Amino acid sequence: MPAVDAPPVTSDAILRFLRVTLHVGFAILLAVAITRVLTSHLDRGGRYVFLALALVLAVVYLLGTVAEKRFSTGALVKDPLRYAYVWLALVTALWAVLMVWSVEFSWMVFPLFFLHLHLLPRWAGIVAVVIMTAGVIVAQWLATGAAVPPLPVVLGPVFGVAFAIVTSKAYRLLYVEGENQRGAADELRRTRTELAATQHEAGVLAERARLAREIHDTLAQGFSSIILVSRAAVRSLESGDMDSTKESIVMIEATSSENLAEARNFVRGLTPPALAGTSLVESLRRLCEKTQLEAAARGVNLVCTFRLDGEPAELPQPYHVTLLRAAQASLANVWLHAKAGVAVVSLAYLGTEVALDVYDDGRGFDPESLANAVATRSDGSGFGLKSLAERVSAQNGTLEIESAPGEGTVVAVRLPLGGQMTDEKGGTA
Repeated sequence: MPAVDAPPVTSDAILRFLRVTLHVGFAILLAVAITRVLTSHLDRGGRYVFLALALVLAVVYLLGTVAEKRFSTGALVKDPLRYAYVWLALVTALWAVLMVWSVEFSWMVFPLFFLHLHLLPRWAGIVAVVIMTAGVIVAQWLATGAAVPPLPVVLGPVFGVAFAIVTSKAYRLLYVEGENQRGAADELRRTRTELAATQHEAGVLAERARLAREIHDTLAQGFSSIILVSRAAVRSLESGDMDSTKESIVMIEATSSENLAEARNFVRGLTPPALAGTSLVESLRRLCEKTQLEAAARGVNLVCTFRLDGEPAELPQPYHVTLLRAAQASLANVWLHAKAGVAVVSLAYLGTEVALDVYDDGRGFDPESLANAVATRSDGSGFGLKSLAERVSAQNGTLEIESAPGEGTVVAVRLPLGGQMTDEKGGTA
C-alpha cells in the first residue's frame, strides 16, 4: 500500500494527549478504588456515605475539566482559570478525606501531582506535592501496621513525585511553546488581515488613479473641446457666418457622441471606442483629422498630419491604449496652449520598441517651470503630463519632453517590444 503522509505532530497535539491521559488515569484510579472499597467488609451505611463522597469528587473533577475544555474551544466566554485554586483545593480535600477513609485512594495522588504542579506557582506546587507525598506514605504505613515504614511504602511515592516533577517540567515547556505558537499564529493572522487591507487600499488608489487618467484624457479633453468650439460657434453666429456656425455645431455633436461612448465604456470596462474595430494606425490618423477639424471650427489654422515608419505589428491592448491616450493628451495641449500652426504625430516600429512622437511648432515652454507650476495648482488642471507619465511607466516605457520657449515641443514615448509583442490572434509572440 502507498505510504500516507502523517499530519505533523504539534505541541498542542502532545498537550491534548497528555491532558486526556491524565483525566483517564484519574478516572481509572478512582473507579478501581471505589470497587475495592465496595467489595471490602464495610457496612451498608458506610458504603452509601463513601460512595456519595466519591461521586461528589468525580462530579467536581469533571466540572472543572469540562469548563477548561469548553473555554479552550471558545464555547465558554468566562475563563475558568480564575476558579482553578478553589477547584483544586476542593478536589484535594475530597481526595484527602477519602484517603483517610481508605488507603485504596492513595494511588490517586499521582494525577493530582500534575494538577498541583501545573496550576500552582512552581514553589507552591512542589511544596504541595511534598506534603501530599508525606500524607500518602503515612496512610500506607498505618495501613501496614508496621512499627517502621517499609521501604516500598516510602520509595513508591518518592519515585512517583520525582517523576511527576520532571514530567510536569516537560509539560510546562510544551505549554509555553504552545502558547508561543498560538501567539505567533494570531500575529500572523493579524498581519495577513492588515496586509489584505493595505493591498485593498492600494488597489482602490490605483483604480482611482486609472480612472482619473481616463477621465482626463477623454471626457475632460472632450468637454474642453466642446466649450471652445461652442464659443467659436457663438462668435460665428454673432457675425452671421452660418456656415462656420453649422460646422461648429456638427463638431460639438461629434465630440459629444464620442464622449458619451467613452462614458458608457467606462461603465462596461471595454476597449476605448477609438480603438474598437480599427487599428492603432487608423485611430491615430483619425485623431489627427479630428484635431485639425476642431481647430478649424474654432478659427485656428492648424495643420495636423500623421506619419508611419516601419511595418505595423500587432501590439498588446495596453500598448494601444497608452499610445492613443498619449497622442490625445499631447494634441489636446497643442490646440489648447501651444498656438501652433503645424502638428505632426509620428508612429515608428523600430524592432525592439515602438515610438510615438508628437511635434508642434508652437510657443513651447520650460518643462521644469511647468512641472513646478502644475504641482501648486488647486483647480485640478495640469494633470495631463503626470497622467501620461504614469501610463507610460506602467508599460515599462519612457517619456521624454523636449521644449523651450518659442521653439515648439516634442513629446516622445518609447515602449519596449520583444516579450510584449503579440500575434494577430492576441497571443504572445
